[in-house]
Amino acid sequence: MAVIMDGKLVSQRTRERLRQQVAGLAERGIVPGLAVVLVGDDVGSQIYVRNKALACDELGIVSFQYSLPADTTQKQLLQLLDRLNADPAVHGILVQSPLPEQIDEAFITNYIDPQKDVDAFHPYNVGRIMLGDYAFLPCTPAGILEILRFYGIDPAGRHCVVVGRSHIVGRPMSMLLLHANATVTICHSHTQDLAAHTRQADILVAAVGKERFITADMVKPGAVVIDVGMNRDSQGKLCGDVDFAGVEPLASHITPVPGGVGPMTITELMQNTVTAARLFGGK
Repeated sequence: MAVIMDGKLVSQRTRERLRQQVAGLAERGIVPGLAVVLVGDDVGSQIYVRNKALACDELGIVSFQYSLPADTTQKQLLQLLDRLNADPAVHGILVQSPLPEQIDEAFITNYIDPQKDVDAFHPYNVGRIMLGDYAFLPCTPAGILEILRFYGIDPAGRHCVVVGRSHIVGRPMSMLLLHANATVTICHSHTQDLAAHTRQADILVAAVGKERFITADMVKPGAVVIDVGMNRDSQGKLCGDVDFAGVEPLASHITPVPGGVGPMTITELMQNTVTAARLFGGK
């Protein structure tokens, strides 16, 4: 039976360290500040924004929230970002996705000051991640690395297979594992004989957004399985990209859904905000 990797526990321990970091910054007269911008009334986005505000309150981070109507123009959003980019009390800026169709999401990402880009999506920060010389990491891949560290799993020398190539998870995850001296295979929708690749994985990361896509016959016995998926099945039950019931008896370690990678994502956003305050807050 696999060790169930408890993301809630890892998140709790990480937040304990963050509280100490925030206290240390306070001694220097710096209070980390995170601005979250929501455009429109997407229910899922509203929940995420509320959870981020709660995390800020818990850790002593100032939360600046901006809720804009769905018909907000790109010019109006850019005017707000100009103010936030220039505001010394704001150390991190996050514009919640998805954005309404009249707004160019890539342009907005590029408009945020890279030193306040706590999502780590700006091309400047993406480039630094490629080079292995970064200030911030995308939140979900960073959370996965923290879970692996907590459970004493070193990717060095292991074969890691990442299923999914999104710029949010798959691509940066692959690069971070490569920096950790793993041998990395990236699989995607055009990969032929996917199972032949996944069965070679010592560490398998599933990030495809498809309900229970990774089944037991696709997993090598003893593998570490990281499930990034957050899906709803036909009964409305939350589930991941991995068929947990089938895979768990084979794996050495596995993350559950919910309670695995998810809790770490917001925690790593908090970490990026504190890092931004520490590195750039005294300027």
